[in-house]
Amino acid sequence: MSSIMREPVDNVKRSGRSAAGGGPGTASLELVHTVMHLVRAQQYQALRDGPHRVTHMDSKVLGFFSRQPGATLSDLAAHSGRDKAQLARLVAGLREGGLLQGEPDPTDRRNVRLSLTEAGVAVQQALHAQSRRLAAQAVAGFSGAELAQLDAMLARLRDNLTSADAD
Repeated sequence: MSSIMREPVDNVKRSGRSAAGGGPGTASLELVHTVMHLVRAQQYQALRDGPHRVTHMDSKVLGFFSRQPGATLSDLAAHSGRDKAQLARLVAGLREGGLLQGEPDPTDRRNVRLSLTEAGVAVQQALHAQSRRLAAQAVAGFSGAELAQLDAMLARLRDNLTSADAD
């Protein structure tokens, strides 16, 4: 882990408030942010060091086509809300890397139906296994009641942020 990641964690632990200052909840949100960085870093380390060098965005694309085999690039763009040109570059890289394959749509040959290759399935399975290991590690020692409380608080944070978007 880089020293860049350690400093915010240490500041939160030492002071109990944000390193940058701020109002109520700032330290909590920084801690959530730091936890997610740790999860992402550990989740993708093995895959980055492996033969396919999968990134977070690559995994999102693979996950979509894992759940929606035969979908198109346009389907992915509509689902994700991301720029189609950016997604086209990601898909091209995943196809070149042997993780995605495409077949022309039989009803409209301008469209390509995408699905995971065997290697793509293996990467997806490795991501799921790593996620399960990380989840177990992250909540080790938590009681069922503590997990329920954590889930409720995180859901409340999400709901507060979602309702703020509606205002």
